Amino acid sequence: MSRVKGFISFEGIEGSGKSTQVKALAEHLRAKGHNVIETVEPGGTKIGNKIRKLLLEPGNHMDPMAELLLYYSDRAQHVREVIYPAILDNNIVITDRFIDSTVAYQGYARGIDLGLINTLNNIVIPDMKPFLTFLLDMDVEEGLRRNRRAQKEDRFELETVEFHNRVRKGFHQIAYEEPERIKIVDASLSVKEISRKVIEILEKSWH
Repeated sequence: MSRVKGFISFEGIEGSGKSTQVKALAEHLRAKGHNVIETVEPGGTKIGNKIRKLLLEPGNHMDPMAELLLYYSDRAQHVREVIYPAILDNNIVITDRFIDSTVAYQGYARGIDLGLINTLNNIVIPDMKPFLTFLLDMDVEEGLRRNRRAQKEDRFELETVEFHNRVRKGFHQIAYEEPERIKIVDASLSVKEISRKVIEILEKSWH
């Protein structure tokens, strides 16, 4: 699966500040004269938002395979309706979560076979990987505390600390396997310091 220049993703555990950094980077790039599309998974489309509600609603007790396939239904719509057209139109696309979250959450944390996930990637998004992925990394319990303070609670935040530690370890393994694409940033730093590091990494990667 090849990397697509102009396509950037942010990944990380709950509470790591992805959405804040997506907005900060988008604002920086727009100030430089770029056209930027901000998007999110699950969601990003009308259909995707309905799927997002199913996936994140706390009362929904979902089979892991049903969960996985709903994420790929969301992604199929997202890529074809938003990401592909935006990139073809020479926009920069920044997404809050993409395929690495599926590998970390449904693969490493839920225990679904990574070969199956890779097969689904090849079916749903052939030749479609972000050029650059920022992994915002921090202590799991601190991330969950941040979300509680923000009164954010969804089906994943109600999972055990052990589950979220498996997610974090999964992200670390993905980053180890793809160091050229995935850059780890310490998410315990201030918002401004994280943003500065993100911009520094981006400028080095693009030149």
